[in-house]
Amino acid sequence: MSGFFYNDERQRATSALEALRLYQAAEAAMRRRTRESMSMGENELLVIRQLLRAQSRNVPVKPGDVAKYLGISSASTTSLLDRLESAGYLRRVPHPSDRRSVYLEPTERADDEVRSTLSAMHDRMHQVADETTPEATAAVIDFLSRMQDAVDSVEPAPSLQRQRGAAPAG
Repeated sequence: MSGFFYNDERQRATSALEALRLYQAAEAAMRRRTRESMSMGENELLVIRQLLRAQSRNVPVKPGDVAKYLGISSASTTSLLDRLESAGYLRRVPHPSDRRSVYLEPTERADDEVRSTLSAMHDRMHQVADETTPEATAAVIDFLSRMQDAVDSVEPAPSLQRQRGAAPAG
């Protein structure tokens, strides 16, 4: 997009947003390649990443947490978890005090495959982050946090709300 019609401030903002979009496209392509190499869909990979992050933080994950994270029904979650369990990527372990509940854990296979698939990319990303000055890092974190807030605060358009059966905000 040409900056011909923008003043310098608008062009700077437009350039930053374009760089963000290009990064998002590159990351989406990387996720697609990862899913293909692991023979997984988007949700399966998201669940594996969620479980590995939770495990590293020693945070238990229940099937309901997965459903909420993905925004899918309980039935869809059960099918998804069954596929991942059958493929050897997760295991269901009994809740220590509630016989009706289970926790989900990634298997060693999940950890190994994610590491072998993503470790080189993570190393390159860490190198870039390590080479960035503390001031620039703080600016990037601030920018991305504010962009996340801006995106999270967007409501669906009124026409989409009506299609989904919700009353328009107003």
